[in-house]
Amino acid sequence: MAKPTLIRLINLPGVRDLEAKALMNSRMADADAREHFPELDEVSRALFGLTADEADEAPRPEGWDRIERKPLKDQIAAFEAEGWDVTDDKLRPLRLFEHFNVQLWLAIRGVAGQLPHIAEVEDDFGHAALAADAARFRRDRR
Repeated sequence: MAKPTLIRLINLPGVRDLEAKALMNSRMADADAREHFPELDEVSRALFGLTADEADEAPRPEGWDRIERKPLKDQIAAFEAEGWDVTDDKLRPLRLFEHFNVQLWLAIRGVAGQLPHIAEVEDDFGHAALAADAARFRRDRR
């Protein structure tokens, strides 16, 4: 049975660009970076309908398991179980993971915010990898 395709957070509008900026400026991944980089809140509001601060303040339902505070490895596995990939193209956790994880958990569980409109998301990673493999195959056969 084929593994279901995961929705990649990095492919949502604006996330890949922010990840690239965070690569050049590691300060962007800091917990207090939102006050210095307003684009983090802009992308969060556009995708989930709320900012990270609003997500932190959102009331949790009774029995909430505090998944957003679990270790990174556990959250990545839990996101995969929910159909989401929160890693980069090299399967490392996103640098900006902690700026989006709470909003995504709240939206997935229907507590606050909203899930992004998935039809707009393009999964170019798989297509790019296939194209690269095909080009390598053609080149090596000559």
